Amino acid sequence: MAAWTNLRLRVSCCGMTGAEFVTSRRASLTAAIFLMATSAIGPGFITQTATFTRTLGAAFAFAILVSVLIDFVVQVNIWRIVTLTRMRASELANAAIPGAGYLLTALVVIGGLFFNIGNIGGTGLGLNALVGLDAKWGGAVSALLATGIFLSRRAGMAFDRVIIVAGVAMIALTIYVAVMSSPPIGEALRQTVFPDRVDFATITTIIGGTVGGYITYAGAHRLLDKGMVGPENVSAVSRAALTGIAVTGVMRFVLFLAVLGVVHAGTTIDVSGDRANPAAQAFEAAAGEAGLRIFGAILWSAALTSVIGAAYTSVSFLTIFKSNLSERARNLITVGFIGLSLTLYLVINTPPAKMLVFVGGLNGLILPIGLTIFLYAAWARSDLMGGHRYPRGLLSLGVFVCALTWYMGYKSIGPIFALLDP
Repeated sequence: MAAWTNLRLRVSCCGMTGAEFVTSRRASLTAAIFLMATSAIGPGFITQTATFTRTLGAAFAFAILVSVLIDFVVQVNIWRIVTLTRMRASELANAAIPGAGYLLTALVVIGGLFFNIGNIGGTGLGLNALVGLDAKWGGAVSALLATGIFLSRRAGMAFDRVIIVAGVAMIALTIYVAVMSSPPIGEALRQTVFPDRVDFATITTIIGGTVGGYITYAGAHRLLDKGMVGPENVSAVSRAALTGIAVTGVMRFVLFLAVLGVVHAGTTIDVSGDRANPAAQAFEAAAGEAGLRIFGAILWSAALTSVIGAAYTSVSFLTIFKSNLSERARNLITVGFIGLSLTLYLVINTPPAKMLVFVGGLNGLILPIGLTIFLYAAWARSDLMGGHRYPRGLLSLGVFVCALTWYMGYKSIGPIFALLDP
């Protein structure tokens, strides 16, 4: 009864009818789900999928399964803890362990910057495949479009709509190409559970590209900005996190099947050349000229939403230095972040495809650090969550996954940095 009374008070204070409140609440959850999903299925994952499917074949399905299971545990824990404490990740880390927030901010912002260089490179590769535009020019045009979203008067609404529309388009187009490529589904399902080969560096890179670094906190911070916080929203937040991971899991596997069908048919995919665009080659082999254009649309949508998500989430960490920043000020800093990412993209000579694979691995190394801090807060600092007792089962799963990501990160440091070798 108290919860219902509290809900009615919140609705009346906001000047909304009950129906309007429910609609707003649903829109907030949908926006957070798609922000997480499109960040997790960005150009890095698309490029990584083509690269690793070429080297591992059907065994790559096991890496996807492991990444999805880890994503479930990580995202549910992070979303619940952020919304229960009503704090951004950097602020919570500082409150739990003094100084930890500054460390986490440095890691996420640096990782987000590198990832955004790759994301802008992904928009360039996408427009190159879609309309033949030079990748550098394509990246510049896309970065300008992203800055326009944050400079608009209704930036929040534009942000959410672009994320949702792009996410739906990506899923529909990828399913079409997966059907066209005729993959060996039976073999893929077998190796999802019983792989012929397990590669820790691959798994760490995929996890980093889908839930590492800034991606871990993207959806949670969006919910925080939308006011979806407190114990009364914890069930809806958990369901939204699970829905988001389910959507990304299906998308990842469908994308993998699309590339696997091409590899299984004997098509050679170049992953090492300066102009290599492995996923584009796979889509073109699967569906001809139309497949190449479809890939361009998918990659461009994925990359643009990831540019937006990486900039938004990275800048949200900077509030640790000035907590009362207005939304307008944050949008302007976000525009500057995108501008810096574009500048570095234009001057760095590392091929975009190689950069996208490397930054996924780098973010995979960052993941266990933040997860450790959050799990400590859930275990030892219930005062930060208003006395709410955190579920011990969920905490135990989090500890197991955290230990696993530390181990995989340790085993993968050498192979990940070797990705940047000429």
